[in-house]
Amino acid sequence: MDQHYSQADRVSPDLENGDVNYKVGFSVNNKEVCVNGKTPQNISSSILRNKSDPMLVSSSARFQMLWHFLTNLQEVILGTKLAVLFPAIPLAIAADYYKFGRPWIFALSLLGLTPLAERVSFLTEQIAYFTGPTVGGLLNATCGNATELIIALFALYQNKIHVLKYSLLGSILSNLLLVLGSSLLCGGLANLKREQRYDRKQADVNSLLLLLGLLCHMLPLMFRYAIGEGTATDCSTLQLSRVSSIVMLIAYVAYIFFQLKTHRQLFDAQEEEDDDEEEKAVIGFWSAFTWLAGMTIIIALLSEYVVGTIEAASDSWGISVSFISIILLPIVGNAAEHAGSIIFAFKNKLDISLGVALGSASQISMFVVPLCVVVAWTMHIRMDLDFSLLETGSLAFTIIITAFTLQDGTSHYMKGLLLFLCYIVIAACFFVHKIPQSKSQARKDLDQISEGKPFTGLFSA
Repeated sequence: MDQHYSQADRVSPDLENGDVNYKVGFSVNNKEVCVNGKTPQNISSSILRNKSDPMLVSSSARFQMLWHFLTNLQEVILGTKLAVLFPAIPLAIAADYYKFGRPWIFALSLLGLTPLAERVSFLTEQIAYFTGPTVGGLLNATCGNATELIIALFALYQNKIHVLKYSLLGSILSNLLLVLGSSLLCGGLANLKREQRYDRKQADVNSLLLLLGLLCHMLPLMFRYAIGEGTATDCSTLQLSRVSSIVMLIAYVAYIFFQLKTHRQLFDAQEEEDDDEEEKAVIGFWSAFTWLAGMTIIIALLSEYVVGTIEAASDSWGISVSFISIILLPIVGNAAEHAGSIIFAFKNKLDISLGVALGSASQISMFVVPLCVVVAWTMHIRMDLDFSLLETGSLAFTIIITAFTLQDGTSHYMKGLLLFLCYIVIAACFFVHKIPQSKSQARKDLDQISEGKPFTGLFSA
């Protein structure tokens, strides 16, 4: 055995001096094996490394996975100014586990949903970088209002139809008046000396969709008032609502095809303005998908807390369920749209701001609402499109005012201010609508009014 390696013992001085280009010859079973470019020290360390490769590779892989996770954690969790609200999530879970007051669970869950809604929008954008515009557009259409959809489904599962209707209606009002109004207001103030213009074609398409949705909401209401109350009327209203929901879903599918295929240039026009600021994905596809799935699960958990404790919060705070559902919940669900729309308005990119606000409102009206009606149908729950007179009237005036505001293709801060003030008036209306009071307090107020004494109710000094 020793004679087979006899030639390996005769090492040239060149190798001892570190000449890595020297060939070392081995005679193994009368066959020469050459190793190019390695000194004896390198060869021995290579042999040792081969014996410990699995351990080194495993350790290196674990380190890379840890580093990858910490990098993603910094981008996903700490990459938003709303990160300060993330501690509300474990606090809400702890409050539910230790049976704290239900209003506390509601408040903490509402705070925890705010950064989650914004991060879901961010993760959807990251995935869209890898999937392309078509699949990315469909993903945005599906996940853009994930928080509102999950809250609606939990309300439907718990048979709280009034909470479901209020929250969806509030999301439409919030997008059209609060998000769009504050965007036009801030954009107008930031660009006082510049003319703000936008493409009317995209706004016209979304306005037509919203008007179709308004017609489908008004027909059951008008039908009930025209025929009168009764069991037969309720059945007819329910059937009309289900047929209208199917029509709305067909219209929304046609809108997606129109947006992503046949007339894509109308919706891509605003993206051409942002070519000089080309953005790239900051996390990988599967990382974004995993984070998105995990956050969706947490949103579902917090949404269940919100729906289950909303009445307790209403009674404890003295605020009506309609105000909480129409005003507070949509503000949380639309956090991402609100922030993004205002940022683009500051940059005088109103096409993008309008696309965010109007697109989200159209998605709720033409996709989420009829989807809930169809899902309720499969669950044998009687949900229709009759949102009552006050709610439907608010929706009608909101859509009409928004359509008139966007008809000339120009914008200034006054338009945004008027839309914002319209939202304040509607919020005040629902704040005083169906305010829960104890029977003794209500009787006391009535006695004071009948005796001509000053009223000591909600707005008293």
